[in-house]
Amino acid sequence: MDFSAKTVRVPTLGPSGMDFDVLAEDTIIGPSIAGGAWEDHETRLFLAHLRPGARVLDLGANVGWFAVQAILAGAEVHAFEPVPGIADLTERNMQRAMEIGSGKGILHRAAAADAKGTAEIALSEGNHGDNRVIDESTPADMMNATCIEIKLERVDDLVKGPIDFLKVDTQGSEWLALQGATELLKASPALGLLIEFWPYALRGCEPGELLDLLLGMGFTLGKATTAPYPMSKERILAQALQRDPVKGGLDLYGTRGLPFHVDGIKGKLHGKWRSMREG
Repeated sequence: MDFSAKTVRVPTLGPSGMDFDVLAEDTIIGPSIAGGAWEDHETRLFLAHLRPGARVLDLGANVGWFAVQAILAGAEVHAFEPVPGIADLTERNMQRAMEIGSGKGILHRAAAADAKGTAEIALSEGNHGDNRVIDESTPADMMNATCIEIKLERVDDLVKGPIDFLKVDTQGSEWLALQGATELLKASPALGLLIEFWPYALRGCEPGELLDLLLGMGFTLGKATTAPYPMSKERILAQALQRDPVKGGLDLYGTRGLPFHVDGIKGKLHGKWRSMREG
């Protein structure tokens, strides 16, 4: 995998734009950021929960889009990125953000896991955001991928709660990342959440078990869309399993101890309409 960087100017970052490093050969995240944005709905929901002094945990930071957003909003963010060549870009982007924003960024060059150690990660050739920690065998759709060794760390060993927002996008390792963050989660009763729910790639549990864990923690869950609405476990599972299993699942948004709707009554009504339309 080629980790060569390309610096692009993103006018939406900071008061007058910011230089941002992306992977030159990336086919998904890099071109989107070069165009001025990445994951618009998720970014809007993320920022709605931030304020100066907020504390954020970003598991699966990739090149640091969400970590940079947090720093520019005045928050403290702990970002985990295990791939060394990508973490180099994450670090540069976070440093640039700290030069113009009032927040603070701490980079952990490891994957969040249930136990400290090492593992192999398969590196995607085109979509450089789809790098997956592997167990005994490489996923069928990544048989020709390059694999490298990375560090694994428990969040609880490195970060203490409370936090205000948790973002987990670890390409199937979400369950294991949460298992290593139980103390931090217990210390964070009011919490916003973005988490990838991808049954095909999920490691360590069955898809329904991950939803049971989050719902059992008190989270209200829905899809991270322009107008999220609360969804049951059954509805989330049904929609995720209707999708092409290899191409991805759902990005979920959640809250506990906080209002679910961040756009007031207008957003709540829009979400209700979407819920009815989607059946």
